[in-house]
Amino acid sequence: MRVLLTGGSGFIAAHTLNALLERGHTVVTTVRSQDKADRIKAGHPLLGKEHLDFTFVAELACQGAFDAAVQSDPPFDAVVHTASPLNHSLSDVQKDVLDPAIIGTTGLLTSIARFAPTVKRVVILSSFAAMVNVNKGNWPEKTYTTADWNPITPEEALVDALAGYRGSKTFSERAAWEFVEREKPRFSLTTLNPPFVFGPVVPYPGLSLIELNSSNRWFVEFLSGIPSASMYFAWVYVKDCALGLVKAIEDESTAGERIFITSPEQYCNKDIIEIIYTEFPELREKLPERDEWEKAAYPKGGVYKVDGTRARELLGRDFVALKDCVVETVNMIKAFI
Repeated sequence: MRVLLTGGSGFIAAHTLNALLERGHTVVTTVRSQDKADRIKAGHPLLGKEHLDFTFVAELACQGAFDAAVQSDPPFDAVVHTASPLNHSLSDVQKDVLDPAIIGTTGLLTSIARFAPTVKRVVILSSFAAMVNVNKGNWPEKTYTTADWNPITPEEALVDALAGYRGSKTFSERAAWEFVEREKPRFSLTTLNPPFVFGPVVPYPGLSLIELNSSNRWFVEFLSGIPSASMYFAWVYVKDCALGLVKAIEDESTAGERIFITSPEQYCNKDIIEIIYTEFPELREKLPERDEWEKAAYPKGGVYKVDGTRARELLGRDFVALKDCVVETVNMIKAFI
């Protein structure tokens, strides 16, 4: 298949690009600058434009931002949409987070419907943030499934950057499903909702510690002696998430589905600290003192459960274990500390 991948320099998108190429697809990916295109290209030096090419989309919230990007010769068969802002130092939640996510998603779907008649499959990377009800806290009697929606309101989403992110994922995914219901386009829609995504960053040339994604910064905190409390208790390995996105365009049975792509193995931050302690004796002195580990443990009353059964079926294999993910991630981070 010929695939348009949005936001190709992102953490999950970079692994998705690798998975697409490894599985024989040809890819055009959107980037915001020539520098990002050059770095991705440098990571795939043997591939010609017929296998990997680039198109520029500078601002997601602009009207018609994807009109040119969705037009290709040869034409696209599928679109994987991963581009979405996550900005912890923003000044305007509406402008910096909500608008790019919501308008970017609906704008992309509109562009596909108008200018890319050959596209039959669209897969959108959503998030557990669009499912979780933070008002319920740890909710130990609850099992989250894709029937769940975050009840956040537009007013609540404006409170801070984290609320803005949860709102952006909730509102943009709802807008996507509403678009399909209203417009009945030629393409089908599938959304994948991962929780925290852990794993190594694709090592494009010039990668620096400051560019590590948000979940990897937790590992950096642990290795700086900070026993951060767990925010969520569900996770997925980045390459499992990427493979799920690719398989969702390949498997027609996913059309119209919302898939919670989560490992059945839940975690707390203490689990990660313990794995690092056991597997990397040379790093023990960098970890928090043992008497502080309980700050990163599970809450006393227990936590919610998760159901990733459909995602396991989609992958066609078991999810990568937390231990293996942590070891691979720390091996990557060691180059920066």
